[in-house]
Amino acid sequence: MSGTLNKVMLIGHLGDEVKMHYFEGGNCIGRFPIATNESYTNRQTGEKVTTTEWHNIVVRNKAAEVCEKYLSKGDKIYVEGRLKTRQWQGEDGQTRYSTEIQVQDFTFLTPKEGGMPNQGGGSQSSAPSQQKSQPERPAETRPAQQEEEEDDLPF
Repeated sequence: MSGTLNKVMLIGHLGDEVKMHYFEGGNCIGRFPIATNESYTNRQTGEKVTTTEWHNIVVRNKAAEVCEKYLSKGDKIYVEGRLKTRQWQGEDGQTRYSTEIQVQDFTFLTPKEGGMPNQGGGSQSSAPSQQKSQPERPAETRPAQQEEEEDDLPF
């Protein structure tokens, strides 16, 4: 292990629709902002204060297509990924910076009608992780023999 960690976990609401960008070769990215809120009570005035932080989210390839299909403005989502800062020259010649969350995994939290998948599993690896996208079967649907074996465990 290198001794460093770049990991972000957010739960927030989409501030806009997913914007898709397609590239030669069939790759694509989806971009959308999410808002996270923090509420507290001002001790001096007793007033409830809510602050909103906006985050730029970037999803790649198949995961981006899934987000575009099922997400809309206002939906709640859990994203997990890493921070990435980009730098570019603005039209005025000034150097500009933008910090984004490069998504590695996500879960839709707003229930939808019509069979929306409950978990996105948008892994950026070349082999998609089936473990995250397939929910475990409940214990009551497991074979009886397997349940008996589990009951014999000493812990």
